[in-house]
Amino acid sequence: MAMDLNRATLLGRLTRDPEVRTTTSGQNVASLTVVTNRVWKDQNGVKQERGEFHNCVLWAKLADIASQYLSKGRRVYVEGRIETRDWVGQDGVKRYRTEIVVDNLIMLDGPLGAEAPQAGGNNAAPMPQAPPAPVSDDEIKVEDIPF
Repeated sequence: MAMDLNRATLLGRLTRDPEVRTTTSGQNVASLTVVTNRVWKDQNGVKQERGEFHNCVLWAKLADIASQYLSKGRRVYVEGRIETRDWVGQDGVKRYRTEIVVDNLIMLDGPLGAEAPQAGGNNAAPMPQAPPAPVSDDEIKVEDIPF
């Protein structure tokens, strides 16, 4: 029997503060956008950079944590599954949105002088505490990832 895997892993920055809503059943859901930057040199040796924007959705306790601790510019590590939902807009046109449904979240930096709280999914193991990182536009290097 074949096994499928739908797993997304991102390390980037929030482009805006999380938006939190409550569903009709009373469950909290947070939406946020994480940007990951790719830096390379073109054929002329000129540095190029491109940001990719990822729509993320967090439910229940993770939504509460996101609304309490996350804000625009914060570095985060998120894991989850990719889902595409569709709906028909008021104009009658079918729309699609691809999102990452987050089940694990690690805050990589915090306000100056503050320790970043850790938030895991239902069965996430505690991760080592990352030291606060300076805000920088530099490319994130593998050695900077605290796990």
